[in-house]
Amino acid sequence: MNDLIFAENRFGLGPRSGQSPGRSDGRGWAEAQVGQRLAGLPGIPTRADAAAALLAYREERQNARQGQAAMQPAAMPTGGTMTITPAAEAKAPRPHELQMARREQRELYLRLVDARIGAALTTEQPFLERLAHFWANHFAVGATKATTIGYAGLLEMEAIRPHLTGRFADMLMAVERHPAMLLYLDQAQSVGPNSVAGQRAGQRGRDVGLNENLAREILELHTLGVRTGYAQADVTEFARALTGWTIAGLGRGRAIDGAEGDFTFAAMLHEPGSRTILGKRYGEGGEEQGRAVLMDLAVHPATARHVATKLARHFAADDPPPAMVTRLEQAFLKSGGDLPTVYRALLASPEAWDAASPKFRNPWEWSVASLRALGVERSPGQRAVGMLQELGMPVWRPTSPAGFDDVAASWAAPDALMRRVEAAQRMAGAVSGLDARVVAPRVLGARLTPATATAISRAESPATGLALMLVSPEFLRR
Repeated sequence: MNDLIFAENRFGLGPRSGQSPGRSDGRGWAEAQVGQRLAGLPGIPTRADAAAALLAYREERQNARQGQAAMQPAAMPTGGTMTITPAAEAKAPRPHELQMARREQRELYLRLVDARIGAALTTEQPFLERLAHFWANHFAVGATKATTIGYAGLLEMEAIRPHLTGRFADMLMAVERHPAMLLYLDQAQSVGPNSVAGQRAGQRGRDVGLNENLAREILELHTLGVRTGYAQADVTEFARALTGWTIAGLGRGRAIDGAEGDFTFAAMLHEPGSRTILGKRYGEGGEEQGRAVLMDLAVHPATARHVATKLARHFAADDPPPAMVTRLEQAFLKSGGDLPTVYRALLASPEAWDAASPKFRNPWEWSVASLRALGVERSPGQRAVGMLQELGMPVWRPTSPAGFDDVAASWAAPDALMRRVEAAQRMAGAVSGLDARVVAPRVLGARLTPATATAISRAESPATGLALMLVSPEFLRR
């Protein structure tokens, strides 16, 4: 099947109800986007905004702790001692200034979510938008910590979208140097044990040291994949190579030169010496040592296999078709990780166009497709954020660096479907002037079954008809 409506659902974000049917060449529609660059989003916060908000929050938190410490002696009972437990501390009222600082960070997060949803609803490049969402989940960071809530969305905006139709190596480098990733995986706190800073800290009895989180996740999640031949020694050596990659004004790099909140290399944190990783020796070279390792990982055969498998799973089937994986893997290897070449191989794969093997939409995909089908062109703001939270997929807030699952079993449980029914009723009830009998053929095309068409035609109200369409088996899949 190669019609436009099928392509809009499988490779895009779902048809918009107000669109004209247009041409029927779905593959041509998708391929035309591969040669483009994804348009930037206007008016979004900057990393300078995120850094300022994080520093303000840290300052207010420090003030609050000092205030609590100052109050503690007066609260001690006479003739005994009183211990403030973590639970009691958590219940202590937070100063207004601290709450305001936290709110400012959350506002940055909400503005970025709003921009992402707005782009998804109105984009003229739905295939590229979907790919941006795919890579953001591949390089997942969570807006789940005070250090990352203002930064998480910026990783997608600054490191992924500009490199979407370039080389995988460039995207990888931009991601691993981005403040969001360095904060999320604690790289900004890593110190080489034998570095200048490490030795000074040891002499003062301070507990600082090597952090392996970023190195481990790069190998396991971002490039090679799990169980692909690397050992713990490779992780540790890679972590040593990455020491010195930090953020000016934050983390261990607070006193290091550079634009506040930007990536910087701090030589005083870097572990001296050469490194041997995956059997290859990397000479001493400061920042270049980590870069050289990353560049080799970016074109490693295991990376090609890992990326090909995830793309095939996302666009074709939960169990990736082996022939398709091999095709994408070869495209990656022969092109040196040129992403448009890989995307064209994906679009040329017959497995990706198999209508008999639909993918179950995850909550983000289903919510965006629903709003587009209902003709919504502006982000519903906080309502959309709340809905995605209820559906189990809050934007940029996965529970682990592995990102959100990409298989039906994670999203199709009965209670999850019940929440979609409730959300569909709310969305359908908020629009007017739409007739599901007209909209359904436009957004589902040949996949609209007689059973769903009949159910819609017998709905007791226009809103009920639209809700039935949104939770129909055809619409729940793409």
